[in-house]
Amino acid sequence: MPLEPLSQKEIEDRLAELPGWSLDGDRIARSYRLGSHFAAAALVVHIAQVQDALDHHSDLTLGYHTVSLTVNTHSVGGAVTERDFALAQRVEEIAAGHGAN
Repeated sequence: MPLEPLSQKEIEDRLAELPGWSLDGDRIARSYRLGSHFAAAALVVHIAQVQDALDHHSDLTLGYHTVSLTVNTHSVGGAVTERDFALAQRVEEIAAGHGAN
């Protein structure tokens, strides 16, 4: 089944299930705060592993105590799809284990 862009309503409904995530232009986005730069860097590495496993990659930014990511699906013209929410859900699942909030 080909990947299709989600409607605005579908995006809003899915975001309601992912506290902390928001729509930022044509992407979904989330920032996490961590206890140290090392903890933030470890989360980045873990997210990179998840992205490789899913073969779907976000724009990922490491700050001093923060990690931010934005994601959309380039293969459908930069729209938000189910793949983006699958990645967001996986990131949510691992972030707490790194002490992210």
